[in-house]
Amino acid sequence: MTPRAECCRASHASFARPASNLLDKMKAISTATALICSLVFVGGCASPFHASFDAAKYDRMSCVELNVAMGEVAKELSATAITRGKVAKTNIPNWLWGARRVATTVTARQNAKIEQVQQQEAAIAAVRRSRC
Repeated sequence: MTPRAECCRASHASFARPASNLLDKMKAISTATALICSLVFVGGCASPFHASFDAAKYDRMSCVELNVAMGEVAKELSATAITRGKVAKTNIPNWLWGARRVATTVTARQNAKIEQVQQQEAAIAAVRRSRC
């Protein structure tokens, strides 16, 4: 190896460790940014104010349609509960300002949505009991 190659190699070797730490920090920041963006997106979609149900429409449904509606509501309830659990279990770094507040807000919205879907499920079940 030439002296110039050894000199360059030695000078670059001292920067190898900090560059690795920098890459790790950049990966953590990009992961945290993606997490925050997804939480905000999910939180916006989980707003309890955008969706309401009309209990009277279940009175006009047949038993088969009620069964299908009950299955769809159960699927929505499960998906919402799974999302809420993932958000609640997310390990949020302390240095990421505002992330815990976002996670708490998303969890609260998911709770509200679950309550609404449970009311919808109860309305369907009541009509099914009386008619089918």
